[in-house]
Amino acid sequence: MTRLILVRHGATEWNREGRYQGHSDTPLSAEGVAQAQRLIERLRGKMVGQVVSSDLERAHATARILAEGLHLPLTRVDPRLREIDLGEWEGRLASEIAVDDAPAWEARNQNPVDIGAPGGETTRQLAQRVWSCLDELAAQVPQGTALVVSHGLSLATVLCRVRGVPLQQASEIIPENAEPVEVHWPVGGGATR
Repeated sequence: MTRLILVRHGATEWNREGRYQGHSDTPLSAEGVAQAQRLIERLRGKMVGQVVSSDLERAHATARILAEGLHLPLTRVDPRLREIDLGEWEGRLASEIAVDDAPAWEARNQNPVDIGAPGGETTRQLAQRVWSCLDELAAQVPQGTALVVSHGLSLATVLCRVRGVPLQQASEIIPENAEPVEVHWPVGGGATR
């Protein structure tokens, strides 16, 4: 088993405003930078060997702050760790989408696993790409510990897999910004719900 410490990126202005970010490359806010800097002390002594990150700036910046503060290598920046692609909904508020695109909004709410935002991807597609990245990482460091900096729904799909929670419930277990969650990832894959 590979030990993973999952960290959702620090906060952004779009987080504060409640906007869907998806693949939009939003930067950390001053609050997000401070969150990442505070997290360094909480992670000291965790015996982490490396840091891996999504390539989107909010996660990559968080990872750089943590790697530098913990004197660890940032060994991988992988687009498979990106947030879900929300297509036409990126940059918008849920309240706007529910009114302006009501049929698509309702369809996705009824089946978030297999229906995505217009022009985006589904939660199942997101999970498959994130899990494939972590399967590869676990094969490379089967007994090691890695710090994985990614995004809310991306990490929620990881928690679904390791906790045996259906993907339908992923949006209910999204980690807070800059809050570490420790999990064990099976080498060679595992149950996929």
